[in-house]
Amino acid sequence: MPPTPPAPSPPAPALRTRLTERMRGVAVDTRPLQHPIFRRLLIGQSAAYVGTMVTDVTIPVQVYGLSRSSLFVGLTGVAGLVPLVVFGLYGGAVADRFDRRTLYLASASLTWVVTLALLFQAVADVRSVPLILGLVAVQAGAFAVSSAARGAIIPRIVPTPLVPAANTLYFTAGNVGQVAGPLIAGVLISLPNGYSWAYGADAILFSLLLYSALRLPSVKPIGDGAATTGGLRSVLDGLRFITAAPVLWMSFAVDIAAMTLAMPTALFPQAAQTRLGGGVGLLYSAIAIGSVAAGLFSGWIGRVRRQGRALTIAVVAWATAVALAGTVHQLFAAAALLAAAGAADLVSAVYRQTILQTYAPDALRGRLQGVFTVVVAGGPRLGDLRAGAMASTTGLGLAWTGSSLLCVVVVIAGALLVRPFWHYDVPAALPAPSQP
Repeated sequence: MPPTPPAPSPPAPALRTRLTERMRGVAVDTRPLQHPIFRRLLIGQSAAYVGTMVTDVTIPVQVYGLSRSSLFVGLTGVAGLVPLVVFGLYGGAVADRFDRRTLYLASASLTWVVTLALLFQAVADVRSVPLILGLVAVQAGAFAVSSAARGAIIPRIVPTPLVPAANTLYFTAGNVGQVAGPLIAGVLISLPNGYSWAYGADAILFSLLLYSALRLPSVKPIGDGAATTGGLRSVLDGLRFITAAPVLWMSFAVDIAAMTLAMPTALFPQAAQTRLGGGVGLLYSAIAIGSVAAGLFSGWIGRVRRQGRALTIAVVAWATAVALAGTVHQLFAAAALLAAAGAADLVSAVYRQTILQTYAPDALRGRLQGVFTVVVAGGPRLGDLRAGAMASTTGLGLAWTGSSLLCVVVVIAGALLVRPFWHYDVPAALPAPSQP
């Protein structure tokens, strides 16, 4: 009996169509950009991300130049922690009571004024570390309020099914800023009067965010549960909602574990000097580079239904890659592993934000976004403190790899024990979209 002839290959046009469809399913989902309000907001925020990173690099460099003390450099992070917590929670309560567009514009304007003050002290050569620390504290408070307001705005300016894609675009833009900002800061700081050039660049870039905020429509809280006051009781109402929802508090818990137990950035200078033979700039950029790469191929993220499970896997992947990066002695191997960690971090960040924005009713989104801001921005600061303290007492290896492996164990155990989080099914929980 003659052998069966092979099936004919599909025609070339059909192959191209199939490949194109597959690439569309993998590439970043750009559908939120079809909405003009979101598009303007993303452009303004993208420019602000770059400028903010320029300032975030310039401040510790200037403080070290003035004080010659790493302790004072560390205090730049601590100075912003209390305002971040207080105004993140309080700002979220205010966002559930007043027009979020007005609150976002006001807090962003205060951030811009602080940047101008940093520019003035550099031009005037004031040379005051306490002044810089004070400005950092004010800036952190303003950032906390604006972040809470912006996070509550996004689900109102794009349809609910596109919220994961919108968050992916935001986080990808932020990571581009984390790559570009330090590079720009390095060039500007090296110029004569470099601190002035750096703060000036931030002020110019941040003005684009103010323009996009001005063009926002009114976004007032809607639905039952809107805050009637902006005080402590309103904040406590939001916290009670979180504690009664295992899906929400567990999403915060895994992020806190990831940032406090497996955030290695405070160890980069020591690792570069004692283990890797330099390259501290590459270490600081590697995580963001990985996140950008993941964002470009993130079309699949919005199709995942079990987002609690996906968030757990992403955090475990982050901590595992960080742990492995702490074991190598070659710069590019460490950078590659940190880039892999950054890719996982992008995925986890999108799911954390999306779970919060789609699980909670609109009337509570501001308060919950305030808690989210406190966790996301405050966690790395605590992680830096933990890593630095451990490294000074137990050594680099345990502070980096040992703590990251502990994160893996804690996150897996917690996710498996909190069954509603592990089995969270997004289609069953998505509310109907609402537009301003």
